[in-house]
Amino acid sequence: MDELYHTIESRKENPVENSYTNYLFSQGLDKICKKIGEECAETIIAAKNGDPALLAGEVADVLYHLLVLLSEQGIPWQEVQEELERRGQKIGNKKVFHNADRNS
Repeated sequence: MDELYHTIESRKENPVENSYTNYLFSQGLDKICKKIGEECAETIIAAKNGDPALLAGEVADVLYHLLVLLSEQGIPWQEVQEELERRGQKIGNKKVFHNADRNS
């Protein structure tokens, strides 16, 4: 992920002709977000259909597009890594859902 994010940042700073990453940057936030949505939907379908190879490819697509989004928004990948580390140190972080009293 570090290397991929570095490559994306490099494309942002030094555009390369015919680069898909540069195409996404040139199209802007709406296009990047649209691609994330599309790739998420394709990931769900691949998981539902039970195709491990296809699922791995779709997850890779989602992760790539999320890194492009982070770069576009000026958020370093390291910030996400640090957040994941913080969350990994939590104990007992299971969410508890409360049922609302529907009679009130």
